[in-house]
Amino acid sequence: MDFDVLFIGSGQGAWNGAIPMSQAGLKVAVVEEGRFGGVCTNRGCNAKITLDRPVEILRQVEQLQGKGFESTPVLNWADLMAHKHEVIDGLAEGNRMKLVNAGVTNIIGHGKFIDAHTIDVNGQQYTSEKVVIVAGRRPHRMDIPGSELFHDSTDFLVIEEMPEKLVIIGGGYVAMEFATIANAFGSDVTMILRGTKVLRDFYQPYVQKIVTDLKERGVKFNFDETLTKAEKIGEKIRLTGSDGYQITADYVLDATGRIPNVTGMNFDGIGLDYDNLKGIPVNDHLETNVKGVYATGDIVDKDLPKITPTAIFESMYLSHLFTGETDKAINYPAIAYTVFTSPRLASVGVTVEEAQSKPEQYRVEEFDYATDWFRQVGNENKGGLTVVYDKENIIVGATSYGNDAVETINGLTDIIENRTSHEDVERLIYIFPSIAHSYMRKV
Repeated sequence: MDFDVLFIGSGQGAWNGAIPMSQAGLKVAVVEEGRFGGVCTNRGCNAKITLDRPVEILRQVEQLQGKGFESTPVLNWADLMAHKHEVIDGLAEGNRMKLVNAGVTNIIGHGKFIDAHTIDVNGQQYTSEKVVIVAGRRPHRMDIPGSELFHDSTDFLVIEEMPEKLVIIGGGYVAMEFATIANAFGSDVTMILRGTKVLRDFYQPYVQKIVTDLKERGVKFNFDETLTKAEKIGEKIRLTGSDGYQITADYVLDATGRIPNVTGMNFDGIGLDYDNLKGIPVNDHLETNVKGVYATGDIVDKDLPKITPTAIFESMYLSHLFTGETDKAINYPAIAYTVFTSPRLASVGVTVEEAQSKPEQYRVEEFDYATDWFRQVGNENKGGLTVVYDKENIIVGATSYGNDAVETINGLTDIIENRTSHEDVERLIYIFPSIAHSYMRKV
């Protein structure tokens, strides 16, 4: 075999495991046809949060108008986009060099299976004892006449000029985060959804607070709308719905979800099971139905949050597995996840909905930030924290809505993962004043 382990894809589900594998003495290769580091690094999380940062700060300044601030900053999209390129554009080469410096062989091109241990890349064949598929997901595209006029998240993250009138199709993470950013930069934003729910994975009372806030800022939500076609009208795009609904926009963002990259790699040829919408099923060692072929990251068919930290955890698990440090099944910890709206919304552990449906197992408590003096320092009065306890009075889940929801949930993730008792929580002495001290004194 040419290699012990060969990764198809260089995202977080690859290099976080490839580097320690190589350092442990395994012969490792990574096949990449695009930018090293995957979607999150180059055209996803990192770029998005760079564009969102001024919005986050602006919202907090707005809360303090008349309480220390007399004016709000003026946002400039062109300057921010230039800054985004400064921050993001060099990351791919940095990730490539991390692999090189760790002794990992980089193979440039598109990889596809010849058999379970042989990968073809641009006509050159490479053999490997184990192959790990880290192909990720790509934006879903609507299948209606004129959908070629739409843009996806990759396009939006490099848009040079914010459109005057923007239509966003969808109500998930991408849709809500980009609506928040575009609205702050002055775009007239309309959201179009087939259903009635936004951010279905989150606690809906908090979601409705975010929707209400965006509506108050001018974002329009059209629910239960089925689009049937799009057409070019001069320099604009006109959308038509099944009930005669019409709207004209300068830019249409298709944010109807992401689908796994399961085509073009000859999965059928090697008998590998996959689903075009769900991805690749794996066992409790991340191995597919084909012996020696594994998968990590967003391409895996799983109910867990498909986010960067999950992919990192899976990649590191394979490193421990392949180097002989463990032979145990993967054991996922509590996984915290968030949507970067303003304010933020974040969750971890047992959801509020699940807890409310099983009152014999859980109890739920809610804490309103309007009564928290430390939140009042920043004049933050819309946030809240909902905590789920089991029958032993151990925190097993939490959802937070507010400026510091991410840090609040990060802190509670430690408590949940370690099943920290109330008595042990009392022994945790945090800096005062701080967010951690504020929420830990409540729970």
